[in-house]
Amino acid sequence: MIRELGDVIPVPAEVRPDTAVRFHFDAGTAIGATPGTEQVAAYLADILRPATGFDLPVTPAETPEGSGAVALRLDRSLADEEYRLEITDGGVTLTGGASAGLFYAVQTLRQLLPAEIFATTPHGIGWTLPGGTIVDRPRFAYRGAMLDVARHFFTVDEVKSYLDTLAQFKINHLHLHLTDDQGWRIEIESWPKLTAISGGDGTGVDGAGPGFYTRDDYTEIVAYAANRYVVIVPEIDMPGHVNAAQVAYPELTADGVAPPQRTDTAVGYSSLVAGKPETYAFVEDVLREVAELTPGPYLHIGGDEAQATTAEDYRTFIQRALAVVTGLGKSPVGWHEMAAVDLPPSAVTQFWRIEAMDDGTARAAAGGGKVLMSPADRTYLDMKYTAESPLGLDWAGLLDVEKAYGWDPAERLPGVGEQALLGVEAPLWSETLRSLADVQTMAFPRLPAIAEIGWSPRESRNWESFRHRLAACGHRWRLQGVAFHRSPEVPWPA
Repeated sequence: MIRELGDVIPVPAEVRPDTAVRFHFDAGTAIGATPGTEQVAAYLADILRPATGFDLPVTPAETPEGSGAVALRLDRSLADEEYRLEITDGGVTLTGGASAGLFYAVQTLRQLLPAEIFATTPHGIGWTLPGGTIVDRPRFAYRGAMLDVARHFFTVDEVKSYLDTLAQFKINHLHLHLTDDQGWRIEIESWPKLTAISGGDGTGVDGAGPGFYTRDDYTEIVAYAANRYVVIVPEIDMPGHVNAAQVAYPELTADGVAPPQRTDTAVGYSSLVAGKPETYAFVEDVLREVAELTPGPYLHIGGDEAQATTAEDYRTFIQRALAVVTGLGKSPVGWHEMAAVDLPPSAVTQFWRIEAMDDGTARAAAGGGKVLMSPADRTYLDMKYTAESPLGLDWAGLLDVEKAYGWDPAERLPGVGEQALLGVEAPLWSETLRSLADVQTMAFPRLPAIAEIGWSPRESRNWESFRHRLAACGHRWRLQGVAFHRSPEVPWPA
């Protein structure tokens, strides 16, 4: 069955089908890599070889020899993430404004092939692409997912697997929630007991999620993500959500006494002390080490649910932490509570409330600050699909696929319009998760909905179209071994 040219997720900006032509991959197909496209060309060959069984040699030429050619090119007149995909009888041309745009063209091409292209063993079927041209570009610069590795730890390989699936939908940021009351998940050389005590056995919700990333582990994740054009955004949550840090270092408490280790799901009870010098020595060391390991532009400092911090102490602390981040040359990101203080121009406010009102976020936007939209009732992937869902929570309500798809970021918050938005992000908190399969089940099929909101033009989005395009993902996920929820809203094939 030949797919329609625009039958992909996210839906492209411009689709011009030519039903008179088709392109067929065969044993003679080669991939031509012009200067600057070699890495993406090699990636394309690597993902197509297992299922096709074809050699697909990568040659340093625009039009390689063979019965058909796939050529990769750069065109600097396009924006970095913009691409053009042209499919004719004689060949396929992928053109990107930069390597990222080419990578997204590859993801579109892959979805246009039969679902079996996602298999890991050869399938003797016809590998045919529909003819025509796609010209595509993202609506927002930031299209993100968040994974909570503090409440339950996920290994390097599990994070890599999640990255592979995210990248297929043109997600370009992965926010890692690295610290919380239940565990500390990143090695800090200057404060070694953070992981020695709060990253080991018995940590995590119910004591079931121990583990942490060494500096080398984290660097490996960052590099793997970069090869998929995904930026890692590390979060060190503070001044609240710090019980794990205080268990390891009692001098971070008000009385110098270590609190008991917590493995429950309560929030809002812990706080760093705004008036202690030890607090800022800790903050400066931790953020400096994380910044050194993170080539991306963002450092997330949390700032949410600080009920144990007085309003005055909260403002004092956040202003000091913001200065540390900007002094390290990074843009600070924080949950929307952070907007209670005057923010530097580079700061990003991440809105997560259910209520469609937040004066601080609107004030930050009015001052020229950027906003990242993550309303909990539309984007929190840890919310239950239905009341009967075995995984997840429901404090923000139930979240089926249509609800996750049926909203627009520019209409969510008064005073925060299109120009104020950096993008969207879908957080996944891990209180009820225990495996990668749990992560996948909660993310899919809702995460592709958020991906389309972040990438596609508003006028191109349509629920009926989306749910049918989403149905095609089911067979692909099964071939990849990706768990997913069989939402009754989606007409999954038998």
